[in-house]
Amino acid sequence: MNKPNIAILGATGVVGREITKIVDELKIDFNSIKFLSSAKSAGKKLTFQGKEYIVEEAKPESFDGINIVLASAGGSTSQKFAPEIVKRGGVLIDNSSAFRMDKDVPLVIAYVNDEDLKKHKGIIANPNCSTSQLMLVLKPLDEQFKIKRLIVSTYQAVSGAGLAAINELRDDTVANLKGETFENKAFKKPISFNVIPQIDVFTENGYTKEEMKVVNETKKILHLDDSLPISCTAARVPVFNSHSEAVDIEFEKSVTPEKVRKVLENSFGLKVIDNPENYEYPTTRDSSGVDPVFVGRIRKNLAFDNGISLWCVADNLRIGAALNTVRICKKVIEMGLY
Repeated sequence: MNKPNIAILGATGVVGREITKIVDELKIDFNSIKFLSSAKSAGKKLTFQGKEYIVEEAKPESFDGINIVLASAGGSTSQKFAPEIVKRGGVLIDNSSAFRMDKDVPLVIAYVNDEDLKKHKGIIANPNCSTSQLMLVLKPLDEQFKIKRLIVSTYQAVSGAGLAAINELRDDTVANLKGETFENKAFKKPISFNVIPQIDVFTENGYTKEEMKVVNETKKILHLDDSLPISCTAARVPVFNSHSEAVDIEFEKSVTPEKVRKVLENSFGLKVIDNPENYEYPTTRDSSGVDPVFVGRIRKNLAFDNGISLWCVADNLRIGAALNTVRICKKVIEMGLY
Protein backbone atom coordinates (compact mmCIF):
# COMPACT_ATOMS: atom_id res chain seq x y z
CA MET A 1 0.00 0.00 0.00
CA ASN A 2 1.22 3.51 -0.82
CA LYS A 3 2.20 5.83 2.00
CA PRO A 4 -0.65 8.22 2.91
CA ASN A 5 -0.88 11.91 2.18
CA ILE A 6 -1.66 13.59 5.52
CA ALA A 7 -3.16 16.94 6.49
CA ILE A 8 -3.32 18.51 9.94
CA LEU A 9 -6.42 20.68 10.30
CA GLY A 10 -6.15 23.29 13.05
CA ALA A 11 -2.37 23.14 12.84
CA THR A 12 -1.69 26.43 14.64
CA GLY A 13 -3.79 25.69 17.74
CA VAL A 14 -2.51 24.28 21.04
CA VAL A 15 -3.51 20.70 20.20
CA GLY A 16 -2.64 21.06 16.51
CA ARG A 17 0.92 22.00 17.40
CA GLU A 18 1.10 19.01 19.74
CA ILE A 19 -0.23 16.71 16.98
CA THR A 20 2.49 17.98 14.65
CA LYS A 21 5.18 17.26 17.24
CA ILE A 22 3.86 13.74 17.93
CA VAL A 23 3.60 12.86 14.21
CA ASP A 24 7.36 13.32 14.22
CA GLU A 25 7.90 11.52 17.56
CA LEU A 26 5.91 8.44 16.50
CA LYS A 27 7.65 8.43 13.11
CA ILE A 28 4.42 8.35 11.11
CA ASP A 29 5.36 7.11 7.64
CA PHE A 30 3.70 9.46 5.16
CA ASN A 31 4.16 10.49 1.55
CA SER A 32 3.29 14.16 2.02
CA ILE A 33 1.98 16.45 4.75
CA LYS A 34 0.18 19.80 4.71
CA PHE A 35 -0.89 22.15 7.47
CA LEU A 36 -4.32 23.80 7.41
CA SER A 37 -5.98 26.47 9.53
CA SER A 38 -8.60 29.20 9.49
CA ALA A 39 -8.12 32.22 7.25
CA LYS A 40 -6.95 34.16 10.33
CA SER A 41 -3.91 31.91 10.85
CA ALA A 42 -3.20 31.08 7.21
CA GLY A 43 0.17 32.26 5.94
CA LYS A 44 2.06 31.49 9.11
CA LYS A 45 5.30 29.60 8.70
CA LEU A 46 5.85 26.28 10.43
CA THR A 47 9.01 24.18 10.59
CA PHE A 48 8.55 20.42 10.58
CA GLN A 49 11.31 17.82 10.28
CA GLY A 50 13.74 20.50 9.18
CA LYS A 51 11.53 21.83 6.39
CA GLU A 52 9.54 25.07 6.37
CA TYR A 53 5.86 24.94 5.49
CA ILE A 54 3.32 27.68 4.88
CA VAL A 55 0.06 27.09 6.76
CA GLU A 56 -2.80 27.11 4.25
CA GLU A 57 -6.40 28.22 4.71
CA ALA A 58 -8.65 25.16 4.87
CA LYS A 59 -10.99 24.94 1.89
CA PRO A 60 -12.84 21.95 0.39
CA GLU A 61 -10.25 21.60 -2.35
CA SER A 62 -7.50 21.48 0.31
CA PHE A 63 -8.43 17.82 0.83
CA ASP A 64 -7.98 16.71 -2.76
CA GLY A 65 -5.59 13.76 -2.73
CA ILE A 66 -5.43 13.65 1.07
CA ASN A 67 -5.78 10.19 2.63
CA ILE A 68 -5.83 11.00 6.36
CA VAL A 69 -6.82 14.25 8.11
CA LEU A 70 -5.88 14.82 11.74
CA ALA A 71 -8.29 17.49 12.93
CA SER A 72 -8.35 19.65 16.05
CA ALA A 73 -10.14 22.73 14.84
CA GLY A 74 -13.44 22.67 16.75
CA GLY A 75 -16.74 20.92 16.16
CA SER A 76 -18.23 23.39 13.68
CA THR A 77 -15.12 23.23 11.47
CA SER A 78 -15.12 19.43 11.57
CA GLN A 79 -18.81 19.31 10.65
CA LYS A 80 -18.18 21.71 7.79
CA PHE A 81 -15.29 19.78 6.26
CA ALA A 82 -16.13 16.16 7.17
CA PRO A 83 -18.40 15.60 4.11
CA GLU A 84 -15.75 17.14 1.85
CA ILE A 85 -13.02 14.90 3.25
CA VAL A 86 -15.11 11.72 3.02
CA LYS A 87 -16.35 12.61 -0.48
CA ARG A 88 -12.74 12.84 -1.63
CA GLY A 89 -11.94 9.42 -0.17
CA GLY A 90 -10.11 10.67 2.92
CA VAL A 91 -10.36 9.49 6.53
CA LEU A 92 -11.04 12.16 9.15
CA ILE A 93 -9.64 11.51 12.63
CA ASP A 94 -11.51 14.16 14.58
CA ASN A 95 -10.60 15.55 17.96
CA SER A 96 -13.83 17.52 18.50
CA SER A 97 -17.08 16.31 20.09
CA ALA A 98 -18.97 16.64 16.78
CA PHE A 99 -19.21 12.93 15.93
CA ARG A 100 -18.36 11.08 19.14
CA MET A 101 -21.82 9.75 19.89
CA ASP A 102 -22.81 9.14 16.26
CA LYS A 103 -23.65 5.42 16.07
CA ASP A 104 -21.92 5.15 12.67
CA VAL A 105 -18.68 6.72 13.91
CA PRO A 106 -16.21 4.62 15.92
CA LEU A 107 -15.01 6.32 19.10
CA VAL A 108 -11.53 4.98 19.65
CA ILE A 109 -8.70 4.88 22.15
CA ALA A 110 -5.72 3.27 20.44
CA TYR A 111 -4.78 -0.04 22.08
CA VAL A 112 -8.15 -0.18 23.84
CA ASN A 113 -10.75 -0.75 21.11
CA ASP A 114 -8.73 -0.88 17.87
CA GLU A 115 -11.15 -3.36 16.29
CA ASP A 116 -13.78 -0.60 16.14
CA LEU A 117 -11.61 1.19 13.58
CA LYS A 118 -12.68 -1.39 11.01
CA LYS A 119 -16.24 -0.04 11.20
CA HIS A 120 -15.34 3.49 10.10
CA LYS A 121 -17.13 5.09 7.15
CA GLY A 122 -14.64 7.89 6.69
CA ILE A 123 -14.82 9.44 10.16
CA ILE A 124 -13.14 8.31 13.40
CA ALA A 125 -13.73 10.21 16.62
CA ASN A 126 -11.16 10.86 19.33
CA PRO A 127 -12.76 10.87 22.81
CA ASN A 128 -12.91 13.68 25.33
CA CYS A 129 -9.59 14.28 27.15
CA SER A 130 -10.80 13.16 30.58
CA THR A 131 -12.32 10.00 29.08
CA SER A 132 -9.14 9.17 27.18
CA GLN A 133 -6.80 8.70 30.12
CA LEU A 134 -9.50 6.82 32.04
CA MET A 135 -9.98 4.19 29.31
CA LEU A 136 -6.38 2.95 29.44
CA VAL A 137 -6.93 2.31 33.16
CA LEU A 138 -10.42 0.81 32.95
CA LYS A 139 -10.01 -1.47 29.92
CA PRO A 140 -7.64 -4.04 31.50
CA LEU A 141 -9.54 -3.90 34.80
CA ASP A 142 -12.88 -4.52 33.09
CA GLU A 143 -11.38 -7.48 31.21
CA GLN A 144 -10.15 -9.02 34.46
CA PHE A 145 -12.83 -8.14 37.01
CA LYS A 146 -15.89 -6.76 35.07
CA ILE A 147 -17.00 -3.26 36.04
CA LYS A 148 -20.32 -3.09 37.90
CA ARG A 149 -20.40 0.57 38.97
CA LEU A 150 -18.19 3.60 38.37
CA ILE A 151 -17.80 7.04 39.99
CA VAL A 152 -15.28 9.52 38.57
CA SER A 153 -14.22 12.96 39.82
CA THR A 154 -12.01 14.94 37.45
CA TYR A 155 -9.68 17.82 38.32
CA GLN A 156 -8.95 19.38 34.97
CA ALA A 157 -6.14 21.71 33.94
CA VAL A 158 -6.84 24.97 32.12
CA SER A 159 -4.98 23.86 28.98
CA GLY A 160 -8.06 21.78 28.22
CA ALA A 161 -9.88 25.05 27.56
CA GLY A 162 -7.28 26.40 25.15
CA LEU A 163 -4.63 29.12 24.96
CA ALA A 164 -6.90 31.90 26.25
CA ALA A 165 -7.55 29.88 29.41
CA ILE A 166 -3.82 29.25 29.93
CA ASN A 167 -3.15 32.99 29.62
CA GLU A 168 -6.04 33.79 31.96
CA LEU A 169 -4.67 31.58 34.73
CA ARG A 170 -1.28 33.28 34.46
CA ASP A 171 -2.63 36.83 34.27
CA ASP A 172 -5.27 36.30 36.97
CA THR A 173 -2.63 34.81 39.31
CA VAL A 174 -0.26 37.75 38.78
CA ALA A 175 -3.09 40.27 39.34
CA ASN A 176 -4.23 38.44 42.45
CA LEU A 177 -0.74 38.41 43.95
CA LYS A 178 -0.40 42.15 43.27
CA GLY A 179 -3.81 42.87 44.77
CA GLU A 180 -5.12 44.15 41.44
CA THR A 181 -8.57 43.51 39.99
CA PHE A 182 -8.86 41.15 37.04
CA GLU A 183 -11.78 40.54 34.68
CA ASN A 184 -12.07 36.85 33.86
CA LYS A 185 -13.29 36.00 30.36
CA ALA A 186 -12.31 32.39 29.66
CA PHE A 187 -14.09 31.16 32.80
CA LYS A 188 -17.30 32.14 34.57
CA LYS A 189 -15.42 32.47 37.86
CA PRO A 190 -11.88 33.54 38.73
CA ILE A 191 -9.52 30.61 38.16
CA SER A 192 -6.49 31.65 40.22
CA PHE A 193 -6.46 30.18 43.74
CA ASN A 194 -9.86 28.68 43.00
CA VAL A 195 -11.63 25.47 41.98
CA ILE A 196 -14.61 25.79 39.63
CA PRO A 197 -17.14 22.91 39.78
CA GLN A 198 -18.31 23.44 36.21
CA ILE A 199 -16.83 22.46 32.85
CA ASP A 200 -19.07 23.15 29.84
CA VAL A 201 -22.78 23.93 30.16
CA PHE A 202 -25.31 22.26 32.45
CA THR A 203 -27.79 19.76 31.04
CA GLU A 204 -31.35 19.02 32.14
CA ASN A 205 -30.26 16.34 34.63
CA GLY A 206 -28.02 18.78 36.54
CA TYR A 207 -24.79 17.34 35.15
CA THR A 208 -22.57 19.30 32.78
CA LYS A 209 -21.93 18.23 29.19
CA GLU A 210 -18.35 17.42 30.21
CA GLU A 211 -19.58 15.05 32.91
CA MET A 212 -22.02 13.36 30.57
CA LYS A 213 -19.25 12.91 27.99
CA VAL A 214 -17.37 10.76 30.51
CA VAL A 215 -20.53 8.73 31.21
CA ASN A 216 -21.58 8.18 27.59
CA GLU A 217 -18.16 7.83 25.99
CA THR A 218 -17.01 5.29 28.57
CA LYS A 219 -19.97 3.06 27.77
CA LYS A 220 -19.42 3.38 24.02
CA ILE A 221 -15.66 2.70 24.05
CA LEU A 222 -15.77 -0.22 26.48
CA HIS A 223 -19.04 -1.57 25.05
CA LEU A 224 -20.67 -1.45 28.47
CA ASP A 225 -24.39 -1.98 28.98
CA ASP A 226 -26.44 1.23 28.91
CA SER A 227 -27.86 0.40 32.32
CA LEU A 228 -24.44 0.24 34.03
CA PRO A 229 -24.35 3.07 36.61
CA ILE A 230 -21.68 5.72 35.99
CA SER A 231 -21.51 9.13 37.63
CA CYS A 232 -19.02 11.96 37.11
CA THR A 233 -18.19 15.33 38.68
CA ALA A 234 -15.82 17.57 36.69
CA ALA A 235 -13.99 20.54 38.18
CA ARG A 236 -11.53 23.03 36.72
CA VAL A 237 -8.43 23.57 38.85
CA PRO A 238 -5.68 26.23 38.69
CA VAL A 239 -3.13 23.94 37.04
CA PHE A 240 -1.66 24.73 33.63
CA ASN A 241 -1.46 21.20 32.28
CA SER A 242 -2.46 17.58 33.05
CA HIS A 243 -5.80 16.29 34.30
CA SER A 244 -6.18 14.32 37.53
CA GLU A 245 -8.99 11.87 38.30
CA ALA A 246 -10.22 10.17 41.46
CA VAL A 247 -11.85 6.90 40.38
CA ASP A 248 -14.06 4.58 42.43
CA ILE A 249 -14.95 1.26 40.82
CA GLU A 250 -17.13 -1.62 41.95
CA PHE A 251 -16.44 -4.94 40.21
CA GLU A 252 -18.51 -8.08 39.77
CA LYS A 253 -15.55 -10.33 40.60
CA SER A 254 -13.48 -10.51 43.76
CA VAL A 255 -10.65 -7.98 43.69
CA THR A 256 -7.79 -6.72 45.84
CA PRO A 257 -5.47 -3.70 45.53
CA GLU A 258 -2.59 -6.12 44.91
CA LYS A 259 -4.39 -7.77 41.99
CA VAL A 260 -5.31 -4.39 40.48
CA ARG A 261 -1.77 -3.11 40.87
CA LYS A 262 -0.38 -6.16 39.07
CA VAL A 263 -2.87 -5.85 36.18
CA LEU A 264 -2.11 -2.14 35.70
CA GLU A 265 1.66 -2.62 35.92
CA ASN A 266 1.43 -5.00 32.96
CA SER A 267 -0.94 -2.90 30.81
CA PHE A 268 -0.16 -0.68 27.82
CA GLY A 269 0.36 3.03 28.31
CA LEU A 270 0.32 3.02 32.13
CA LYS A 271 2.91 3.73 34.80
CA VAL A 272 2.10 2.79 38.38
CA ILE A 273 3.57 5.00 41.14
CA ASP A 274 2.04 3.66 44.32
CA ASN A 275 4.11 3.85 47.48
CA PRO A 276 2.23 6.44 49.58
CA GLU A 277 4.22 5.66 52.73
CA ASN A 278 7.18 7.31 50.98
CA TYR A 279 5.00 10.03 49.40
CA GLU A 280 5.26 8.31 46.03
CA TYR A 281 2.11 8.88 43.98
CA PRO A 282 1.44 10.63 40.67
CA THR A 283 0.99 14.39 40.40
CA THR A 284 0.34 16.67 37.43
CA ARG A 285 3.99 17.65 37.26
CA ASP A 286 4.99 14.01 36.82
CA SER A 287 2.80 13.59 33.76
CA SER A 288 3.14 16.89 31.91
CA GLY A 289 4.97 16.48 28.61
CA VAL A 290 5.19 12.67 28.68
CA ASP A 291 3.05 9.83 27.35
CA PRO A 292 2.01 7.46 30.16
CA VAL A 293 -1.14 7.63 32.21
CA PHE A 294 0.15 7.55 35.78
CA VAL A 295 -1.78 5.56 38.41
CA GLY A 296 -1.44 5.49 42.17
CA ARG A 297 -3.28 5.55 45.52
CA ILE A 298 -4.69 2.10 44.67
CA ARG A 299 -6.70 0.96 47.68
CA LYS A 300 -9.79 -0.91 48.78
CA ASN A 301 -12.94 1.16 48.42
CA LEU A 302 -14.74 1.28 51.77
CA ALA A 303 -18.21 1.93 50.31
CA PHE A 304 -18.43 -0.79 47.62
CA ASP A 305 -18.29 -4.56 47.71
CA ASN A 306 -15.38 -5.66 45.51
CA GLY A 307 -14.49 -1.98 45.24
CA ILE A 308 -11.25 -0.20 44.41
CA SER A 309 -10.33 3.49 44.60
CA LEU A 310 -7.43 4.93 42.62
CA TRP A 311 -5.91 8.17 41.34
CA CYS A 312 -4.79 8.71 37.75
CA VAL A 313 -3.01 11.62 36.09
CA ALA A 314 -2.12 12.32 32.46
CA ASP A 315 -1.06 15.11 30.12
CA ASN A 316 -4.42 16.12 28.67
CA LEU A 317 -2.91 17.68 25.54
CA ARG A 318 -1.09 14.45 24.75
CA ILE A 319 -3.02 11.35 25.81
CA GLY A 320 -6.24 13.34 26.04
CA ALA A 321 -5.99 14.80 22.57
CA ALA A 322 -2.93 14.83 20.32
CA LEU A 323 -1.24 11.55 21.23
CA ASN A 324 -4.34 9.42 20.80
CA THR A 325 -5.17 11.18 17.53
CA VAL A 326 -1.74 10.29 16.13
CA ARG A 327 -1.86 6.78 17.62
CA ILE A 328 -5.16 6.26 15.79
CA CYS A 329 -3.50 7.50 12.60
CA LYS A 330 -0.71 4.99 13.07
CA LYS A 331 -3.23 2.17 13.62
CA VAL A 332 -5.20 3.19 10.51
CA ILE A 333 -2.01 3.01 8.46
CA GLU A 334 -0.89 -0.32 9.96
CA MET A 335 -4.35 -1.85 9.45
CA GLY A 336 -4.64 -0.49 5.90
CA LEU A 337 -7.89 1.33 6.67
CA TYR A 338 -7.38 4.40 4.46
